[in-house]
Amino acid sequence: MISTWQTPAGMSRRHFMNHLAGSSAVVGASALMGGSIQAHAETLRKNRKSAILLWMGGGPPTIDLWDLKPGAPTGGEFNPISTTGDMQICEHLPQVAQQMKHLSIVRSMSTREADHNRGRYYMHTGYVPNPNIEHPSYGSVLSHELMSQRPELEIPPFVSIGGASAGPGFLGMAWAPFSVTSNGRIRNLDMRLDDRRLLQRMAALQTIESGFAAKTRDTPASEHAKVLDKTLALMTSDQMKAFKVDEEPQAVKERYGTTGFGQGCLLARRLVEAGVPFIEVDLGGWDLHQNVHATLKNTKLPELDKAMSALVEDLAQRELIDDTVVMWMGEFGRTPRINANAGRDHWARSWSCVVGGGGIKGGIAVGDTGRDGTAVESEPFSSEDLMTTVCKGLGISTETTFTSKNGRPMKIAGGGKLISELVS
Repeated sequence: MISTWQTPAGMSRRHFMNHLAGSSAVVGASALMGGSIQAHAETLRKNRKSAILLWMGGGPPTIDLWDLKPGAPTGGEFNPISTTGDMQICEHLPQVAQQMKHLSIVRSMSTREADHNRGRYYMHTGYVPNPNIEHPSYGSVLSHELMSQRPELEIPPFVSIGGASAGPGFLGMAWAPFSVTSNGRIRNLDMRLDDRRLLQRMAALQTIESGFAAKTRDTPASEHAKVLDKTLALMTSDQMKAFKVDEEPQAVKERYGTTGFGQGCLLARRLVEAGVPFIEVDLGGWDLHQNVHATLKNTKLPELDKAMSALVEDLAQRELIDDTVVMWMGEFGRTPRINANAGRDHWARSWSCVVGGGGIKGGIAVGDTGRDGTAVESEPFSSEDLMTTVCKGLGISTETTFTSKNGRPMKIAGGGKLISELVS
């Protein structure tokens, strides 16, 4: 798996993190610098596209959430309920059900990677792991393509909340995910320096690095210098106020849920308002090989229902939903068959994801997995197809082609096909 904030060759993670020492304090210090996130958001909002990925690490049992099979031996304990869209979903997602007019379900996902690491890589990049190349994640690709819409943006264009995402691959460090906790704190940093000393150190380091990069003219040195430039700009930016989730009214925080995922979704909404092109919010714990229905009912679904519904509702109320694509997915689904431990095992052959917002139609279900969910009985869709459709919904040309470091042309989203029912 590509690590978050992957460093260039010759530059260790610890070495890089030392350059950032104390920058977590800037999140708090930025409030002292004045400025208004609201004014900045108004500047960036118009015709600025963004995407939010709600990542369900572990492989959620989508047959129990989005594609229920009542009456079938595979159906499990839950009943379907009606929604504001033209589909039914799990009874334990009542608040999400009220927002389904904005979201659609792709019920005919059929992929080939049922291993956690390989599936995670594939669903984040559209490619199977290859020892000879590191493919850029969708977060890196989409932020790269959308960044031209917001030249004023000083904070990172790709933010990963609550967990590590996949990295930038051959696109380079400038498009790596910026990893923060759900309360907006920068991961792995807990040092403190006063602002003046911090800026003095960064300026001195920047001078040294720039000179070295100019002298050596090699890629790792220049990439390193770019990271430092961005770090300095980041630490002095008023836009860092977007990470201050604690400034939200208590009622708002409670509406999203005070769990890490709930506050992460609230932070995602704030980052969209600030102009960040791509945000990933992590909710792990879906590897449910045992006690699947009890865990869903008592833990996972209440947390998901509260946070996801609040996020979509807020995006709609703030007139952001038409410019923001929301995706919900994991690395695969889980078996229609319930095992001897009352759980479900890994299953990539027939499963569901959710997508909506932007230029993507809401309120419909696409695809069919038959009476028992064991096989796709309509057109199957892949990671590449899903992301090609997301690109279309964001106004990104699906003909875009990148060139890897070994000179190979690579079409955006792996050259997948459009899920035609979801786009005009």
